[in-house]
Amino acid sequence: MTVPVLQNTPARRLFLDRHGLIKTTAGSGRGADLAGVIHNLGFVQLDSVNTLARAHDLILWSRRQQYRPAHLNIAHSRDRAVFEHWTHDAAAIPMEFYPHWKLKFDRDAINMRKRYKNWRGDFEHRLDDVMNHIAKNGSCGSGALSEGEKKGSTGWWDWNPSKTAMEYLWRSGRLAIARRDGFRKIYDLSENVIPADMLAKTHSTDDTIDWCCRQALTRLGFATSGEIAAFWDIVTPAEAKAWCQRALADGTLIEIDIAQNDGALRRSFAWPETLDIPTPTPSNRVRILSPFDPALRDRKRAERLFGFHFRIEIFVPEAKRKYAYYVFPVLEGDTLIGRIDIKADRPNNTLNLTSFWPETGVRWGKGRETRLMAELDRIAKLAECDHVNIADGWLKQT
Repeated sequence: MTVPVLQNTPARRLFLDRHGLIKTTAGSGRGADLAGVIHNLGFVQLDSVNTLARAHDLILWSRRQQYRPAHLNIAHSRDRAVFEHWTHDAAAIPMEFYPHWKLKFDRDAINMRKRYKNWRGDFEHRLDDVMNHIAKNGSCGSGALSEGEKKGSTGWWDWNPSKTAMEYLWRSGRLAIARRDGFRKIYDLSENVIPADMLAKTHSTDDTIDWCCRQALTRLGFATSGEIAAFWDIVTPAEAKAWCQRALADGTLIEIDIAQNDGALRRSFAWPETLDIPTPTPSNRVRILSPFDPALRDRKRAERLFGFHFRIEIFVPEAKRKYAYYVFPVLEGDTLIGRIDIKADRPNNTLNLTSFWPETGVRWGKGRETRLMAELDRIAKLAECDHVNIADGWLKQT
């Protein structure tokens, strides 16, 4: 049978639409509206870097301009609309997904025990002490149990035994993150954080594998089995591959060739109705995205689909960097048009634009510049800045 082809432009638009980036959508960015955005995305990656805004705040703001950082804190610590755990990284996840995370807890309990022992040494002797302390004294950060413990000297990830124990107990589901103070995790017993109905509900392994694969494919629009497995990082590549083959055999899925930016075809799986979905028309808004935006977190897929080679050049010597080490991707419609170096100078209430590098082939004109400046005015409010300062020579040639 001939495998249908989804051309590159409709593929990009479908993909961006599934990630909430193809249209300008009104919404309060709080409460039920915010919960809906996170549910549609599946999760929002949490990250501490705050040169402009934290990654999770910029991800949510890109979809809802009325969103502010306090709204996610409320959804997490008061409303319990989301819980914090792990996908490919730390993330805010809809609370209704919690029962399916029990498979990840079980698998992390095995995997993290080995990894942490190799990475951090002996921590298991602190597990009971941590649980007993929190049961008796309530929620706390790792500092409450770390007095006198030796920490390594090589940086942020040098955990002492109590911190390692807390992280292990969180990854294996016995503790939960009650809230963040700044960006510092505050741990508590899971039964004090997770609603009782979510804590009690369970699923079989097969049901969770099926749920993970279905939900991942729905949020991606089209995907290989490897991309399906990587979406939540709960099921294994072999489990996702077997699920796809079963679904293909019984007609639940179809194979489809996705035209990449360079014209090559990439065989993927999709729901049968995918080709019947009208191609969404993008807005012409320019959007500044987080480097950890879910649409871009798979760097190789972004390069294949959009022709956008994006890496954070943290470990590249400054003299060899093509761009600043932490720049933000810029999207216009269905095209990634460049990357921008902006930083918030909060003491002076100023958002500083240092550099913008258009992508090769992107024609720069007044209309596009006006739309970029409008986005800078919008994002300055998220960064709690009153005005934008534009450096001389900000527009770079590539």
